[in-house]
Amino acid sequence: MSEEHENVELIKRGYEAFAAGDVEQLMSMFDDNIEWVQPGESTISGTYHGKGELGELLARMAEKSPTVTPSRYVADGDTVIAFGDVTLGGETSQGVNVYTIRDGKTTQVRVYGDTAMLERQFGKKKVSTS
Repeated sequence: MSEEHENVELIKRGYEAFAAGDVEQLMSMFDDNIEWVQPGESTISGTYHGKGELGELLARMAEKSPTVTPSRYVADGDTVIAFGDVTLGGETSQGVNVYTIRDGKTTQVRVYGDTAMLERQFGKKKVSTS
């Protein structure tokens, strides 16, 4: 099996674990020093480092019972791009996640999606006026 195929299979297993609510299995697929970049200005937006911070993000997201339905995967070396639909709080949009994989673990995730939907669902970050 090629490295690219193995990387796609890793990401597919991650989506299956997320859908099943299997947090232990999902977290085992991430490197201890994972970096997760969540775009936008919602209260969950930001860059998360390590499994601890990522676990807190995923717990916040789980409060809204999201579903993610991947429809296509593209692999190039250590990068896997997953295209799909995201449903959150009765809204559905399209999104793309870009995964970097090293030694069988996901080391970085960059999320590209509907930031306005995230702001509606989680609220917008407060801007400091000082």
